[in-house]
Amino acid sequence: MAIDIARRSEGPVDLKNGYGEVAWLTEVHPLVHGYKCVLKAGHDVKPKTYKDKTVVFIFSYGKGYITTSQKAYNIEDVCFFVPDFDHDTYTIHAVEDMEYMMVVVDMVESDHVAYEDTHMILPSFKKLYDCEEYTQSCKGPHTHSWSIIHKGNLARVLIGVVKAEGENEGTFEKGHPSVDQWNYSLPGADFELTVDNETIHQGEGEWSYVKAGLDHQLTGKSAFYVWFEHMTSEIKR
Repeated sequence: MAIDIARRSEGPVDLKNGYGEVAWLTEVHPLVHGYKCVLKAGHDVKPKTYKDKTVVFIFSYGKGYITTSQKAYNIEDVCFFVPDFDHDTYTIHAVEDMEYMMVVVDMVESDHVAYEDTHMILPSFKKLYDCEEYTQSCKGPHTHSWSIIHKGNLARVLIGVVKAEGENEGTFEKGHPSVDQWNYSLPGADFELTVDNETIHQGEGEWSYVKAGLDHQLTGKSAFYVWFEHMTSEIKR
């Protein structure tokens, strides 16, 4: 089977103080660890901080806000948060029931060197529709794309969003041997994911994986998803 996918129905069930998380697709990659999280309205959670790991939050369902020691950020739509390692604590507060992805990435030595040389200023909070829009030849004429984290800004992590409008719109991509890719489907998503001639349906709130080098396409009624890529150089599999 070429496709690994975690279904929305496999999300957290046992909540403690209104919060629950479950590891998704932990076996597909040694360094990238995805967690589906649920935070109920009126509750908050203070995530663990790391000195040597990159953490990215993808907020997709429900409203809330994030507070650090310096600032607060409103979560009102699809948005992204990258904390500043363990330099500050932060708390996520839910105004409505929330559902989101937390991706924790182990950093190898070369990541620390690259990050020291060039990196985005953290913490970083971005709303989807405030980000830069771009286009690609592998996407249909009615497919929109936004760049969230550019190459070289967060070690080997890259992130973007695709939103297709119309039947059979989306992405038709030749395999890229330099990056592994995960796809987190956003509200209203309803599309087919094809990898190496195998096709499955992917609905909203689900998390799929495409191994580096495999041809893939994401097309259908509503191909609306975050792509999360991790550069493969120096990674032993």
